[in-house]
Amino acid sequence: MPTFSADQLTAFANSIFLAAGAPADEAARVAESLVLANLCGHDSHGMIRVVQYADAIKDGRLKPGAPFNIVKQTAAVLVVDGGWGLGQVQAHRLLDRLIPRAEALGLAAGTLRQCGHIGRLGEYAEAAAARKMAFLATVNNHGFGRGVAPPGGTQPRIGTNPLCVGIPTNADPVVLDIGTSVVAEGKVRVAFNKGQQVPEGWLLDPEGKPTSDPGVLYKEPRGSILPLGGAQAYKGFGIGLVLDMLVGGFSGAPLQHAGIAQHVRQRRLLPRAGH
Repeated sequence: MPTFSADQLTAFANSIFLAAGAPADEAARVAESLVLANLCGHDSHGMIRVVQYADAIKDGRLKPGAPFNIVKQTAAVLVVDGGWGLGQVQAHRLLDRLIPRAEALGLAAGTLRQCGHIGRLGEYAEAAAARKMAFLATVNNHGFGRGVAPPGGTQPRIGTNPLCVGIPTNADPVVLDIGTSVVAEGKVRVAFNKGQQVPEGWLLDPEGKPTSDPGVLYKEPRGSILPLGGAQAYKGFGIGLVLDMLVGGFSGAPLQHAGIAQHVRQRRLLPRAGH
């Protein structure tokens, strides 16, 4: 297996994004983010995304150089439209504007809609912690990338909808960065690219049967990723569902399919109120 240094990979990714038309500062930001994910051990959010981002730029789904459009703001709140710009670029712009507000007021919140994949959420938690700020974030993929089916279901209805919490300390920060599914989609993609099987308990085929074939996520009819929680998967799916609703509701971005909660409730896969 060939081995490359971080500097080589960063330069390579940077050259790809420059060739695709990204401004120099944006190309450098995204390249650095992807290689940092690899260095942190998360290949799911690393260099495998270069092709995905470049293809999205080529077909117009991503727009390098997009403006950072503040739709609404108060002293502590920002609502932003990213204009389908590069995700890491727009997300760091949002964070850079929220931290001074939090320093002044003690608390700040922001939402970002219409932007690309923002990468590893822990990156932003670490950046906030470096400024002695606690951090809480989630995403819902703007209604795309549905890969998780309700417990007992066969059709994917929500994304892997991660939750990230960062807490500064006197030394290294404590960062929790988890999906509400048993595995990040990118980890399945890594196995698919390598032609490897995935562990049991990650995936279901289109008929809802367990499978170790990562290809079920990338060919029709599609399978799904299991929700977090094992025998109590309704907990992981329920958390992913409410995060989706909060992100979409606060940002004005699309939600996933309507009626999911009713479907899950009817199948008695979520506990009743008070439990």
